[in-house]
Parts: sequence; structure tokens; C-alpha cells
Amino acid sequence: MSRSMFVATLGGIGRMPAAPGTWGSAVVLPALLLGREGVLVLALFVAALGWVAVQELLRDQPAEDPGWIVVDEAAGMLIALAGLPADAGWIGAAAAFLLFRAFDILKPWPVSWADRQHGATGVMLDDILAGAIAAILLLLLARLVPGVL
Repeated sequence: MSRSMFVATLGGIGRMPAAPGTWGSAVVLPALLLGREGVLVLALFVAALGWVAVQELLRDQPAEDPGWIVVDEAAGMLIALAGLPADAGWIGAAAAFLLFRAFDILKPWPVSWADRQHGATGVMLDDILAGAIAAILLLLLARLVPGVL
């Protein structure tokens, strides 16, 4: 397996027969232990590394977004986790996961716009935006209802 394939599939998780995007999102949940700043740094690293890997893999087919590419889900989920308060527990992680997956699947604007873009930018950007929207909602919820997450 090439390095780009390893990164894009998160070590093969993207090749799972059922719900690879969900697994690609779930695998990064333990990163919550890194704290908000650590999660955000990891999100930026995964997004950059993922963009490079996807760019290489889709060089000849830029209009594709194969389901086995799940590094985009990992990057988006990490961004969603960065919206949680430092003391967030499993309820916060579950809320981040559910919000991110909902935005990733339902693709409201601007996620739907990003999903129509070609190449690595389109593959990565829709999940990054879904994660950012989830993070914003989590930040607002934590501010409006302290202690809920």
C-alpha cells in the first residue's frame, strides 16, 4: 500500500465493507484527550496531509470522491471536536460525532457547494466545512447552556 493510500484510507479503515466514513470519523474520537488546542493542531495536520494524499491519488480522476477515502472524515471530525469545552466528556464527544455526521451526510450549504468542487479540495473541503459548522454549534451550545457537554 502506498503512503498516499495509507493516509487516504487511514491505514485501511476506508476499505471496511460497511460505513467507512462513519468509521473514519469514529477512529479519531480519542483525540479529544489532547484538549482543544491539541485537537485543532492535529486537525490541521490531518487536513494538510490528507489533501496531499488525495491530490496524488486523484491526479487522473479529479471529479471522483471515492468512499474509501476517509481522511477527510477524520479531519472534519477533529475540527468538530475542537468546538468542545476542555472538560467535555462522552456526551460532548457523542454530540460532536452526531452533528458532524449529520452535516456530512445531509450536506447543507456551504457543505453542498464544497462537495461539488473537484479534486482534493472538494474531497477535503466538504468535510472540513461540516466539522466547522458542528464546532460552531457546539461552541454556541456550551456558551448558552454551560455544563451541557
